[in-house]
Amino acid sequence: MNSIGKRLEQYTAKRPQEVLLVNVEIDREEDTIAIFKGFSSSLMRPTAFDPDVPVLPDGAKILSIDRVATPYNPEAPRYIQQGLLWEEMQALLSELGV
Repeated sequence: MNSIGKRLEQYTAKRPQEVLLVNVEIDREEDTIAIFKGFSSSLMRPTAFDPDVPVLPDGAKILSIDRVATPYNPEAPRYIQQGLLWEEMQALLSELGV
């Protein structure tokens, strides 16, 4: 079974017209991770150059996920869906087979 982060990256690789903004809690600190075209990047802390270092570790608690249309403009995001719970996102992942 792939990690949560890898599954979300696979989702965006299959849906390149979307950016996922994942609000998480990692080690009791909140973070927002952008996932686009199969790659993850933290918006609040440094991201490792090594793609094998997970930006979204397995122990992270997903608070919510926003689906945003590309091109992503942080000043005026075009939301497809906001505030998805992990359970709701899992249904979308299953639809795509990831």
